[in-house]
Amino acid sequence: MSRRDELLTVPQVLAELGGVSRRTFYRWRELGRAPACVQLPNHELRVWRSDLMAWLDSRREVA
Repeated sequence: MSRRDELLTVPQVLAELGGVSRRTFYRWRELGRAPACVQLPNHELRVWRSDLMAWLDSRREVA
């Protein structure tokens, strides 16, 4: 069963990442190392769950 794609808030993304700090997340954005984000008209950020999962998969290390 596949999950419906959804837009996650930054706090939700941080929780999915195991409690990464907001500061770290925004630093990753500055460095171009964060998952792709959608900026809403009110300047809040959202991340598609599928983009977050693809970003995590791209960072897997081969043993």
